[in-house]
Amino acid sequence: MSTEFIIGTIIGLIGIIPVIIQIVKWAKKPDLSDLMNKLTDDGLSTKAHRKVLKKMNVILLRSGKRISSEYINNFVLNKRGKEAVFTDLCLQNDWEPTKDLCDMFMNGDYPSIRNKYWDMKNDPIKKKEPTAGTVVGIKAVNSRPKDTEIVYLSELLEERFPESFNRLTSILKKHDVEFRLLKGTKDIWCRDYMPVKTKSGKLIQFRYEPSYLQGEEWDDIRSDVREVCKANSLTPEFSTINLDGGNVLICDGRAMISDRVFSENGIQKGIPNEDSDKKALVNKLSELLECEIIIIPSENDDMTGHADGMVRFVDRNTILGNNLEAEYKYWREGMQKVIEKYGLKYIDVPFFEPKDRKHPESAIGVYVNYLEVNNLIILPVFGRDEDKQAVDVIHKAFPDKIIETINYNDVAQEGGLLNCTTWVVNS
Repeated sequence: MSTEFIIGTIIGLIGIIPVIIQIVKWAKKPDLSDLMNKLTDDGLSTKAHRKVLKKMNVILLRSGKRISSEYINNFVLNKRGKEAVFTDLCLQNDWEPTKDLCDMFMNGDYPSIRNKYWDMKNDPIKKKEPTAGTVVGIKAVNSRPKDTEIVYLSELLEERFPESFNRLTSILKKHDVEFRLLKGTKDIWCRDYMPVKTKSGKLIQFRYEPSYLQGEEWDDIRSDVREVCKANSLTPEFSTINLDGGNVLICDGRAMISDRVFSENGIQKGIPNEDSDKKALVNKLSELLECEIIIIPSENDDMTGHADGMVRFVDRNTILGNNLEAEYKYWREGMQKVIEKYGLKYIDVPFFEPKDRKHPESAIGVYVNYLEVNNLIILPVFGRDEDKQAVDVIHKAFPDKIIETINYNDVAQEGGLLNCTTWVVNS
């Protein structure tokens, strides 16, 4: 092998080294999801964020999309998270957030972003709201017509109970009911830890520290309400009162809450000032919720003591409830006093208690824990003779509503049903 050949080969190799370096750099070039992390890093400057957007544009050229120069030049993070920024990108650059696009930017599909995109797209007023410097999220706004109600579900419901999730969302889609997924939750029972909306449109976030979830062993499944609100861009009014949302039923200026609220706030039977403390708590709740408070008895052996496992409003003066004759005497007599005091009409709904040693807190048999949204009621059924009777009772109570039934048993075995796993608010 000649010296000239060796020298020529070395020179040739040296010549292609820059090309190899460029190839390696290209291979290591960050993808859109990496750039999204940088774009929402509040430790970077606005100038750095705009450079990130320009890098995104280089990658996007291959897909035929581009970020407008106006958007890049006006971009300001303003403490927004990834979901809010991506929604803003889609709206301002007229991209539909398809599954593929969500995967590219967010490393996963986000139906909630898609729903929000079309909600904004179809409403000219809303479309103008999100800008490069505006937080996009759920806002505490005044009540709007019922046909704008949206169902929110914990994203964990889809992960842990995919079959029930699909059955539920299929019914919602069938009736054009919008649904969205909540981020930052630790369990599926979103009704309990989400805010309560008042008639004026305020969102009241109660303290979520139920006695049945106390101790370090429950930390992994007890949602932090402040973190959940932050993750979903909610700005409610926070209250120090300890109260689960599943224990609050509101209708036409009245709220029904079980007496479990007293023990959850340190008011035990027989303590000094018991009556005055209860009165003060009820008055405060009435002020916050902007309605008359009706206290009903809770069931002693019920872990949560939530009102939504016992009764539901039909209207201000009519309630549906578990069949009184089949209930414990103390609860039946307690409810009779409430019925007489407030002039309520009580409609019996069948219920039964399953014998299930593996699931001692099972909610199977509780028909009143249905989902009501717009003109639709989704009623749980359990493959029993009582199913038909329950459907007939609900249909008679709500003759103008559509009644759909659902098998929700795998969720029910864990202790809750449809009202428990949904949070319904106006957009």
